[in-house]
Amino acid sequence: MNSNYEAVIGLEVHAQLLTKSKIFCSCSTEFGSLPNTNVCPICLGHPGVLPVLNLHALEFIIRMGLATGCSVNTQSIFARKNYFYPDLPKGYQISQFEKPVCENGYIEIEENKNIRIKRIHLEEDAGKLIHEHGNVSLVDVNRCGVPLIEIVSEPDIHSSKDAVTYLTKLRQILIYLGICDGNMEEGSLRCDANISVRQKGEVALGTRTEVKNMNSFKNVEAAIKHEINRQIGIIEEGNKVVQETLLWNAELNESISMRGKEQAHDYRYFPEPDLEPMIISDEWKQQIKSTIPELPDEKKKRFCSEYKLPKYDAEILTSSRELANYYEKVVQVTQNYKAASNWIMSDVLKIINERKIAINEFSISAENLGRLINLITGNKINGKIAKKVFELMLLENKTPEDIVQEKKLLQITDTCAIENIVEDIIQKSPEQVEDYLAGKEKIIGYFVGKVMAVTKGKANPQIVNEILIKKLNKKRHI
Repeated sequence: MNSNYEAVIGLEVHAQLLTKSKIFCSCSTEFGSLPNTNVCPICLGHPGVLPVLNLHALEFIIRMGLATGCSVNTQSIFARKNYFYPDLPKGYQISQFEKPVCENGYIEIEENKNIRIKRIHLEEDAGKLIHEHGNVSLVDVNRCGVPLIEIVSEPDIHSSKDAVTYLTKLRQILIYLGICDGNMEEGSLRCDANISVRQKGEVALGTRTEVKNMNSFKNVEAAIKHEINRQIGIIEEGNKVVQETLLWNAELNESISMRGKEQAHDYRYFPEPDLEPMIISDEWKQQIKSTIPELPDEKKKRFCSEYKLPKYDAEILTSSRELANYYEKVVQVTQNYKAASNWIMSDVLKIINERKIAINEFSISAENLGRLINLITGNKINGKIAKKVFELMLLENKTPEDIVQEKKLLQITDTCAIENIVEDIIQKSPEQVEDYLAGKEKIIGYFVGKVMAVTKGKANPQIVNEILIKKLNKKRHI
């Protein structure tokens, strides 16, 4: 980006709520059903039907508002947002305009750096157009009426990197709260970006465009970067940016003009006549607040203070609620907090990523991982043997102690036995001994390797090193 310019970005994030039924009817919200099967006269907007609010959807938006420091309005109303589109059978969308459920919150994207949330409102989703049949588009209305919350940020974001950080944190909170699965590929989390640029030092905002159709963090970052550079190029050439809505084409890495940007009056908002205002009591808000779990930032700080973990470790371990829970179950068994973190971040996550499974599907229980770490800490096995035991635990539903016993993998700590092995290897390696005595001390690794080969990796490495150095140094004085 040209250093003479500043980008001003606001994000509108739509999150599908994890209710079993739609927002105004009892139709299923299940993803992947056959097209046009999860529908009824209400979500299709037939004449004479009346919507009934799903109370869980209202509870979920309040939960999100409280988790992001929003004020939750005592009274909130629905509005009709009128527009024609083939996947909107009613010709209008029940949404909110004035008096949204939640207002004026924030998300901290890094220490002392907040992105303000202007509003979070409740609405129904539209259907889906499928463009896979040449010049014909098909309509699937299963998604019509699925409950959404729209989270609208203030224009506090000034880079694509900060936009992705904000979106990542937002998604993490939604998943921690259990109100959205955060799956961008399936469309349960969607992001639109309002972008403008201005000369650095200017107060007035530039003409903004809205970029839609971003279904991954990678696409969000790429689309915002592209649009910032496109607008700067237009201004530098002496032209004016046109206010419009753009679609992001990830394959071509470019934005495509979709339509002129609508203003609020284009939608002819008016209060929804078929739904009463929502009255939210302080008592209900407090009840919902009591159900909010420890959130990622709070958990991360606690992991650093309680378990003395580096910030990086805490960041990884709290990236999901389930992973954090797994870690805490491990450290109920072992007091070696850092070792538990290392094993999870390297060995456990490696398997999870390779197999594309969730931590809840991982075959080694937290208790057994903790017991494995205790075997290392207690000098029962060394690190190399522990890796072997870990691999066997993946294959067999056995405790690490049982595997060590069955495979005879207990560490050799008998000093006399190790001394005899070391002495034999030294006697058989005169050239390497001469190299060591000549100052090539790294050759100690050769001797360690020989001892480990003889003991099949079971000798205690610390004892081996101590005996080797003692015996080799003794030869200096012969």
